[in-house]
Amino acid sequence: MTIYVEKTSPEEQRRKPPAGIEGWGADLDPQARPAYPKERTPPRFINKHWDDLEHQKATVKVFHSTERPGLTPVFGTAQPPSGVSGMIRGAAFRWSENDLRHWLMLLFADRVNVVEGIIDDLVHGHVPNVFREMGGPAEWRYNRAGFYKKAAIAAGVVGVLLYMNARRKRR
Repeated sequence: MTIYVEKTSPEEQRRKPPAGIEGWGADLDPQARPAYPKERTPPRFINKHWDDLEHQKATVKVFHSTERPGLTPVFGTAQPPSGVSGMIRGAAFRWSENDLRHWLMLLFADRVNVVEGIIDDLVHGHVPNVFREMGGPAEWRYNRAGFYKKAAIAAGVVGVLLYMNARRKRR
């Protein structure tokens, strides 16, 4: 079996649209490009007209990824790491962001921070309304079936814990 190939120059092969492919070659003619009026030559921001940003001074411990060499020019300092949760976060940032230990430690630090917040409230004389802060009234109003389910699960867990505690005391 012999296949005959038409001899054309590479330029002609590029310009000749293949049959059956709609939109082929739209990038050949600049007028046919959808973004052509907005494109610039040279591209924007190659010759920027401003100086580099002045870097913010770090007055508190700021964690940053191990993949990046330093801090970004601007960063948040409203909630500096503190307490046990801050130490856990510091340990988490020893590992790369693609390491599961990094993210699990950060999640654990968030849970520890919640407990630290409740303890801090109690120390300052404020008794937190945990039911309201965890969305109890909204759950009762808009998802009553879910509220009953969660209440039954919580009652079951408390019942099991009380039973285990009573059994332990009997021994």
